[in-house]
Amino acid sequence: MNFSYKNIDTAHSEIKDQIIQTPLISNDYINKKLNAKIFFKLENLQNTGSFKFRGASYKISKLSDENKKNGVVAYSSGNHAQAVAYASLQQNINCKIIMPKNAPKIKIENTKKYKAKVVGYAEDKNRIPGIDICLKDQEIWNKNNFVAKIFHIPGHTLGHICFYFFKEKILFTGDTLFSLGCGRLFEGSYEQMLSSLNILKNFPLETKVYCGHEYTLQNSKFCIKYDSNNKQLKEKIIAIKKKLSDGLPTIPSTIKEELECNIFLRSEDKFVQRNLNSDNSIETFSKLRDLKDNF
Repeated sequence: MNFSYKNIDTAHSEIKDQIIQTPLISNDYINKKLNAKIFFKLENLQNTGSFKFRGASYKISKLSDENKKNGVVAYSSGNHAQAVAYASLQQNINCKIIMPKNAPKIKIENTKKYKAKVVGYAEDKNRIPGIDICLKDQEIWNKNNFVAKIFHIPGHTLGHICFYFFKEKILFTGDTLFSLGCGRLFEGSYEQMLSSLNILKNFPLETKVYCGHEYTLQNSKFCIKYDSNNKQLKEKIIAIKKKLSDGLPTIPSTIKEELECNIFLRSEDKFVQRNLNSDNSIETFSKLRDLKDNF
């Protein structure tokens, strides 16, 4: 699907009564510094404080009546959480927001203000004031038509969890596994993150992976630098660029694709190890994560 100004105009016409018309301003200092006319859209004045309310409002408005009845689930530490919660509240839709341990307190409070339920890891209850629903590792979460198995996958944060909707074979990986990448280590260790990734490697190959951010193209540049002989990766990069040129998302991927192409799941591969002057999986993974932090 190719996007055009007409698509944007159509979306705006459907949500214009729900959003704030924020101002567009320019700044003489910046203009002179860059020798250009630069404009700033003050979306900090928008409902929930960011532009993300626009997309959330439009997407939720286009849900079928059946999907609206089932409710909405989102994973976010802040702006997206608030946007989805407020848009759901406006349209009287049940909403659950999964938030990580390092989510700012003010954003947790604001999300709850919009009547969303905050879901978190049970052992983080004392670290994250405001968790409404506490989930444990290996627990089956059955709530309002959502049935998922919970997996504790520390590394990015100590209390990070993922949701496996086993009936649909859909995996919400948050900030642990990205398409062709993995999350930074804010609280956990290399060993913890690698162990968590190894858990995710064992899901059915056809499982669809929905991650917390879409960094696919940039991640692919890193992967190919250290895994240049990977034929499947080269083919995936072509497919990624085609999707983006057609205005399509690169998410979801699948466990099969990640196993074949994501270098962070290939730390046992001998070619990758040789490129990193390493002879074991944890050393290879540690070097990859450090290199990616500065890529």
